[in-house]
Amino acid sequence: MALDLADYFPILVFMGIAAGIAMAMVGGSLLAAHQKPYAEKLSPYECGFEPFDDARRRFDVRFYLVAILFIIFDLEVAFLFPWAVSLSDIGPLGFFSMVGFLGVLTVGFVYEWCKGALDWE
Repeated sequence: MALDLADYFPILVFMGIAAGIAMAMVGGSLLAAHQKPYAEKLSPYECGFEPFDDARRRFDVRFYLVAILFIIFDLEVAFLFPWAVSLSDIGPLGFFSMVGFLGVLTVGFVYEWCKGALDWE
């Protein structure tokens, strides 16, 4: 079964439509939005430091700890959903493998908790 280039035409059309919609959204935003930044817009938001400053300066380690916490919960959700869907097919080995995985995630969570990443001053 040989494929020729005509089989890829719908994909090309789809990519063209997607690019057109993306350009229309960006163009509409540039035309309709207020493009003059003001002091409140340029102020620090959630990260706690100036947004337009030297990128190599030091900042608080708590931001790294929050990133680790996000990765822990993101991985947990990404692996728990397929595991829960196929739980009846994987047997006891799959069950205890996931229990071990959740144990490792729990150790990471306890480490974050002990470091004070959940306590904001």
